[in-house]
Amino acid sequence: MVPRAIQTLKSVSLIACEDTRHSKKLLNHFDIDKPCVAYHDHGDRQTIEKLLVRLENGEDIALISDAGTPLISDPGYRLVAQARSRGVTVMPIPGACAAIAALSVSGLPTDSFFFGGFLPAKTGQRKTVLNDLKAATETLVFYEAPHRILDTVVDMIEIFGEQRQGFLAREISKTFETFLQGSLIELQQQISLDTNQQRGEIVLVISGADEKTTTTTVNSEKVLKLLLKELPASKAASLTAKICGADKKAMYQAALHFQGK
Repeated sequence: MVPRAIQTLKSVSLIACEDTRHSKKLLNHFDIDKPCVAYHDHGDRQTIEKLLVRLENGEDIALISDAGTPLISDPGYRLVAQARSRGVTVMPIPGACAAIAALSVSGLPTDSFFFGGFLPAKTGQRKTVLNDLKAATETLVFYEAPHRILDTVVDMIEIFGEQRQGFLAREISKTFETFLQGSLIELQQQISLDTNQQRGEIVLVISGADEKTTTTTVNSEKVLKLLLKELPASKAASLTAKICGADKKAMYQAALHFQGK
């Protein structure tokens, strides 16, 4: 908790919480005695309307989540959107954010990244999302539930490959804070051998696809398919390898595959 956050919570009229029981522990720790109300984006519209009316009447309301920065895979979007549409001033109080904290210590590129929040719970849908991100060159950041972390890493191995680099941050800033680093297959082994890694709040940071490899793969397939219309497989493979800088044997095998042999 940054000092400005404590000062803000002590000065507002009302605190909207993701879970009032959870938030009370934090508020009691800092001796903050303010009325609280439970807020969820998918709750009844009357709750949002009541908060908006109080804001329009000049009251200050703080919105907090159970952990980290509100709205980052937590409730709050609808309230903020409605408040802004009515001309209510909405101010951020910068503080902890698990995604940014994990990214900053992952050792993976931070100049460009994609935050995917929580991946779908169902395997098929999860694989579809991962497949769409397979060629993304940005660093990928996800939140994941502890009971799904192993299955998710296994799916990533299938889609991204065993050697794609990954970083797992667990329970950031808490008693059992843990960081694991290595290839996806190494992360899978560590998680499998230590069930403690399947507990708590988890952030997964995954390296992006190699830009040169991705470009070469796409271009070589296009070139090969075009050449196969005019040339035998061996000749088409040889020329494709020279044009795209690809492996000749790999191109020949791909040519046979495209020809259905």
